[in-house]
Amino acid sequence: MAEEIVVQLKQVNIYQGDVQILKGVNLEVRRGEFVYLVGKTGTGKSSLLKTLYGELALKEGEGKVVGHDLRNQTWKTIPFLRRDLGVVFQDFQLLTDRNVKENLKFVLKATGWKDENMINAKIDDVLEKVGLKSKGFKMPFEMSGGEQQRIDIARALLNSPRLLLADEPTGNLDPETSDEIMGLLMNLSKDYGMAVIMATHDYMVINKFPARILRTEKGKVYDSANQYAEN
Repeated sequence: MAEEIVVQLKQVNIYQGDVQILKGVNLEVRRGEFVYLVGKTGTGKSSLLKTLYGELALKEGEGKVVGHDLRNQTWKTIPFLRRDLGVVFQDFQLLTDRNVKENLKFVLKATGWKDENMINAKIDDVLEKVGLKSKGFKMPFEMSGGEQQRIDIARALLNSPRLLLADEPTGNLDPETSDEIMGLLMNLSKDYGMAVIMATHDYMVINKFPARILRTEKGKVYDSANQYAEN
């Protein structure tokens, strides 16, 4: 049986305001696939990611992400799209006034979880997946950059996403810690069937952990799987 398609774009044009950033993008990403997104600053990497998680409206072309139609998103429906995604940023964005467990509990309660036993079980589950089960009572400032990034990834896993979008997740980390985070992301993709799209500037990471590459350049998205994702 063919793997589930979690991202499908057909003849998509992406705009920032009235300025066209990317033209005629055709793209499929399947369950459990790991994909890099590369390209010079200003060529559309962030715009593509923002379109996938609903921050930029899709006005032209067809787009589906984990079953949600991007053309039909409104401020009321975008939270439902984002509950089915995980998003990891470069700067962690952890709440500094509460410990790790309280950070994760905040997200679950904000997305409708109410049962305390289920909440605690889910938090233990994601912390175990990122190798930090014993660190739930630590404050963010007590943790290394690599540990904070793992907590950010754990937070992205809370609602069991089929797609994880990672924007420069190793950008602020030293090479050794960067390798640890890459190994974690690769294993999550493989072990849990989660698709990962990771924007990065770090070609040392790509060479060490090879995978399919999407490259934004001159208004197009080139795909190492089929040369370019545009007709």
